[in-house]
This record gives sequence, C-alpha cells and structure tokens, in this order.
Amino acid sequence: MTDGTQDTDGTDAEASAQRTSIGARRNPATAEAIRLAATEILAEKGYAGFSVEAVARRARAGKPTIYRWWPSKAELLLDVYHRQKTGMPEPDTGSLVEDLTIYLDALLRIWRETPSGTVFRSLIAEAQTDSAAARALRTYLDQRLDQSAAMIRRARTRGEISETVDPLLAMELVTSLAWTRLVTDRLDMETAAVRAAVSLFVESWRA
Repeated sequence: MTDGTQDTDGTDAEASAQRTSIGARRNPATAEAIRLAATEILAEKGYAGFSVEAVARRARAGKPTIYRWWPSKAELLLDVYHRQKTGMPEPDTGSLVEDLTIYLDALLRIWRETPSGTVFRSLIAEAQTDSAAARALRTYLDQRLDQSAAMIRRARTRGEISETVDPLLAMELVTSLAWTRLVTDRLDMETAAVRAAVSLFVESWRA
C-alpha cells in the first residue's frame, strides 16, 4: 500500500518496499513515478498509446490510486504539463508589443524544446471527445488567461491601448496564435515573426 488503502489490482503492493506509506495523502515517490510514467508513455507512444492502465503498469501503481489523486486522465495530463512548463516569463517592460513578444516567444520555445508541447496537444485531443477533459481545459485556460491578461491591463492603464479593449478576449486572441502553431506542428517561429504578429494585434487596439 502506498496511501493507506488497498487497491483492487494489487500492483501498489509491489512497490511498497520502496515507497513508505504516508496515509491518505499522496505519497510523493508514487506520485512522481506516475507523472514520470505518463511523460514517458506520451513521448514513446503518443496520445494514441496513452492510457491510465499503461501508466499504472509502468509506475507500478494501482489504477484506483491514480484516479483517487487525479479524477480524470485530463487532470493527470494537466498536472504533468504544469510540472514541465517551467520558466515562463512575466514581462513588464513598459511596452505591450515587447511584453507579448517575450511571452509568446518563450511559450513556443518551451513547447518546442520540452515534452510539454506533446502533453498539451494530447490534452487538447482528449477534450474533443471527453466532456470532463473539456471542463478541465476550460478551467485551466480561464486561470491562465486571467493571469497573462495582466499585460493587457497594464497597457490600458498606461494609455498604450484603448480602454475599450477586453483584456481577457485580447489575450485569448494572442494565445490562439500559439495554439494554432502547436496543433499544426509549426513551433519554429522566429522571434521577429512573433513580434510582427503581435504588432498586428496591438496596432488594432491603439486608442
């Protein structure tokens, strides 16, 4: 047992020698093994070969444990994605074009250079056929858009763009460019091209 309860498939017991029980809370070693297994399976087999069953086998963890900690496959994917997508800047240069260029350039680079791009593509695919995945993705997007829209809000306060610009909608338009590049496997966008695209958005929002 890794979390103080007995799982029906018994696979948790196989790892009990290495993973000390900490009660009902997540066992950090087991949780990390599950995340690692999920990442490896996505990298090796893609979304088509990804399943909770496959993750459980590789991580030597019971399916009930995985579903107890991550109620859906989408939530597991989001957790893995959060931990891989590190190093995102929070630019505040005084120029909206520069802020958005730095932000988008970093996002495309992280998706391109780490497994996070593959994970997020998988999550998008899951959301097309699974309502729980769609809800989880919407919740994530609402949180991320609200956070990154701070760049738009600051630009409005500075008078750089019109007060009529909706920060959330504006940020959704900007990130849609990154999504399109992700799902069509065109992440190799040069910084100059990112800046040119961002400039088109910002110029349309000028007061």
